[in-house]
Amino acid sequence: MPRHDTMPAAAPESVISLKGVAIGYGGRAIVEGIDLEVRRGEILFIGGGSGCGKTTLLASLNTLRPPLAGSIVFEGIELAGADDETLQRVRRRFGMMYQLGALFGSMTLLENVRLPLEEFTDLPREAMDAVVRAKLGLVGLAAHADKRPAELSGGMQKRAAIARALALDPPILFLDEPSAGLDPVTSADLDALIVALNRMLGTTFVVISHELASILSIGHRFAMLDGARRRLVAVGPPAELRDRSADPWVRKFLSRSPSGEAA
Repeated sequence: MPRHDTMPAAAPESVISLKGVAIGYGGRAIVEGIDLEVRRGEILFIGGGSGCGKTTLLASLNTLRPPLAGSIVFEGIELAGADDETLQRVRRRFGMMYQLGALFGSMTLLENVRLPLEEFTDLPREAMDAVVRAKLGLVGLAAHADKRPAELSGGMQKRAAIARALALDPPILFLDEPSAGLDPVTSADLDALIVALNRMLGTTFVVISHELASILSIGHRFAMLDGARRRLVAVGPPAELRDRSADPWVRKFLSRSPSGEAA
């Protein structure tokens, strides 16, 4: 796959802005002082070592878990402390693909992808189904609308989950470990789909991942969390961070170098 790690020459605007954000559980911070801009139209990967807080950060970004401190602003709306009505309105602007796909096994792909339209729109059923078939077409599953998830491969299930996340035409998609459980070829195919959707629709992608091949081949930028230091330690183009970061841990992580510690 050709490299996809550069953004257009014009500096893109910020779609989500984090200032001084702390995330964690039960009042205990996992990571603190996060300052990060998610740029419109980019593919931003968020990663780090096990337990570094990347999934918790995703939950704060998509409004499912409020931050312990700091500010998260989406398109001018402060999310930290927002009321339920505001959060519901914002959530319609987000698409979410969970690690395991979270498709309902008793439903066909058409029925799964139709769920957001049924919940958030008043479209007639025929219009909903037309939208659904268009979304399935975008991810290469137009011929499988009447199949159930169990009839599909793991990669196809991930594609169906992305189609559902696209149902309401959100400007931003959150993907949680999209390549988890996939073989290298299927994972590369999914990367190619993400790039195609990003270029075709202008959709912003925020991807939680530890797959270095994906991060380095399709990521515009990589934001790295360090659980030991409880902070965001690097943000930038992945290859530049791998080759020239001032932080040795960042270079080791992106080069897949051994830590030097005994197993």
